[in-house]
Amino acid sequence: MLKRLHLLVFILIASFSFSQNKKLKGQIVHSDTKKPLSAAHVLNLNSVVGTITNEKGLFELTAKSNDTVLVSYLGFESIKLKVTNDLLKGNELVIALNEKPEEVKEVVIKSTKLIGVLEVDVKQVPKDRFTRIQLNGLPQTYEVGRPQKVSSPIAKLLNPVDLVYNLFGKKPKQLKKLQKLKKEDDLRKMLAGKFDREVMMEYLEMDKQQLTKLLTDCNYSEYFIKKASDLQLIEAVLNCYENYKAIQKGKIERDRIPVKKN
Repeated sequence: MLKRLHLLVFILIASFSFSQNKKLKGQIVHSDTKKPLSAAHVLNLNSVVGTITNEKGLFELTAKSNDTVLVSYLGFESIKLKVTNDLLKGNELVIALNEKPEEVKEVVIKSTKLIGVLEVDVKQVPKDRFTRIQLNGLPQTYEVGRPQKVSSPIAKLLNPVDLVYNLFGKKPKQLKKLQKLKKEDDLRKMLAGKFDREVMMEYLEMDKQQLTKLLTDCNYSEYFIKKASDLQLIEAVLNCYENYKAIQKGKIERDRIPVKKN
């Protein structure tokens, strides 16, 4: 009898889980021409799962009732969609996006060939622009073209990162979601081509001005903040926070060392 009860409970739990997570199916189109928009980004803000529309503008995304889905496309106004049970019944949802009224400027990304030797690679990066580069085999990201007030990259973070610590101390779930965004390959590809900061603003509950201040307090240049992709900005905030934690851990360990009395 007890085994049957356990089996019944297991079946009920499995059925409940299956009913909760379903596929949201839809198509993204231009609001005026009704033409499908391929490579539009669709992100479940709750589960941190994303996808990109195919050449016909179609997508499938795992979701459950009450999840919030962010739909975005370069040059178009993004929308947030609240998932309901009706939307999860299998019928395809048609989402029409409106073009942004302002002109979208083309972003040209130029690559710089780096060999992994800091002294040589720094000379290959333009000196008249603020540029942030990552060298293979080196954990630190170096910023070229900006006067450095202190010699140590870690020492720069002693004062301003209190804001980051307080921010994530109050928002641990948001921090975990940003970390997941950074780890998932599909999401990394999506965010590497985005420059609208919408995902970060959603998770950090900040506007662009507040986000800019946060990154400025983390000692990132104005040029980097404006030109970096969304993925680079997420990595910047997470690196800032990780560096702060390392500093705080070092302080705690030093405080624990007993002082010898003469």
